[in-house]
Amino acid sequence: MQKPIYYLALFLSCLSCLAQTKTATTGLDPTAQLLKQLANAPAPSGYEEAVRAIMVSKMKPYAASIQFDGLGSVIAKMGTTGPRIMIDAHMDELGGMVRRITPQGFLTMQMLGGWLNQALVDQRWVILGSKGPVLAVTGIRDIHVIPLAERNKVYPRDSLYLDIGAKSVAEAAAMGVEPGDPIVPDSPFAVMNGTDNYLGKAWDDRVGCAILIEAMQRLAGSHLPNQLFFVASTQEEIGMRGAHTASAVVNPDIGIALEAGVTGDVFSGHPEESQIKLGAGPGYFLYDASDLPNRKLVQFFRQTATAKNIPLQYDLVTGYGDDASAMQSSGRGAPSINLVVPVRYTHAHNGIMNRRDFDQMVDLLVSVLQHLDEQEVKSLRDFSPAQ
Repeated sequence: MQKPIYYLALFLSCLSCLAQTKTATTGLDPTAQLLKQLANAPAPSGYEEAVRAIMVSKMKPYAASIQFDGLGSVIAKMGTTGPRIMIDAHMDELGGMVRRITPQGFLTMQMLGGWLNQALVDQRWVILGSKGPVLAVTGIRDIHVIPLAERNKVYPRDSLYLDIGAKSVAEAAAMGVEPGDPIVPDSPFAVMNGTDNYLGKAWDDRVGCAILIEAMQRLAGSHLPNQLFFVASTQEEIGMRGAHTASAVVNPDIGIALEAGVTGDVFSGHPEESQIKLGAGPGYFLYDASDLPNRKLVQFFRQTATAKNIPLQYDLVTGYGDDASAMQSSGRGAPSINLVVPVRYTHAHNGIMNRRDFDQMVDLLVSVLQHLDEQEVKSLRDFSPAQ
């Protein structure tokens, strides 16, 4: 192939790719639009305002009442009598905050949540400054100058700087940037190449937030045998703080956490690390570092999934904590479970979730909530020895 023809073909190929990218998120159905809106919203721990506004707006048409705890968690209630069921998903995502501005205009970053150092280098970020969003990048040392012995080194986070294009403290301040400003990954939502897989940041736990809204929509207008408290909690990534305070408000009889699950289908050489797979259905945790599920509640979900022909995966992850632990230990104790939608590459800029897994989780949750009446909850909370 001659060069002019080659370059023409390359140019047309690039145009095709750009067109596919542009159309990848057009024509989305309402659920996909909701997932996109939630995933793209910036809300690191302690700065959940953007997602809180979405949640309140979407919950309001279906809730009998909406209140807030002292940390900003949203508590939307449906139903008037019966056992108190708390369904929780957290609004916050992994992020950071500006720690310091150097004399040269670079920024250091305090990480918020469980980041790996290798996930931080050469990434784009957005700083939520006083004058609006500020684009930033964590730079990377150039291969042309780095010593050979250091080329495969993982650099610690304290050695990284955010580059916003400023040359001084004054220039950074003129952009509206100052210490304490929140920082989030710059990673917009996209549909993965015509599949039912969705790429985006913050599926941990915007996927759970979307389930809350979808479940409320499905249950609207129906007779409920219970009181449902749909909670969008704060500061999960830095210690499940919002779930603790929200649980004190709700005082649940049963706790259900909705989370992003850690898949084990990519790095398959480590089967003990995780068991769930993308696209194989919703899941639940048999074990994580923060809580154990109530065994009778697990069985209730299994039976419901079987009756509804919903595939249900189980998972055990040792390096994981979730809001079910806060509900489980609240008040006099509440039988609890952590449900997960499988997500690849959590706690990084780019995660992948599967739409079918999401829809099946909504189906499962709605069915369970419709059958958690007073008799069922009494049975789940009964620990008396069998006669």
